[in-house]
Amino acid sequence: MSEPNEDFVSRVLAVVEEIPAGRVMSYGDVAAAIGSRAARGVGQVMAYYGGDVPWWRVVRASGHPAQNHESRALEYYRAESTPLTWSASGVFRVDLPRARWSPT
Repeated sequence: MSEPNEDFVSRVLAVVEEIPAGRVMSYGDVAAAIGSRAARGVGQVMAYYGGDVPWWRVVRASGHPAQNHESRALEYYRAESTPLTWSASGVFRVDLPRARWSPT
């Protein structure tokens, strides 16, 4: 995958900065908010440039947080009272119907 252009990066980060505490957007939601269909591009931006924005508020379409960042994200979700659901095996995800946010 090629490196995203600077305008795409800044637009993605601007949307993520606006997501309120306790709410989330999927990678696809962020892409749609900037008029794009590049959910994977949003993921790439978050992986490389997302450390200074509330990265835990951007989740996979399933409601699961970024891979390998689940425990750190859970700390933020608990602190922000983000609605979660838990499986019988103890795996959590964000309750998207309750937590999804749109910047409209």
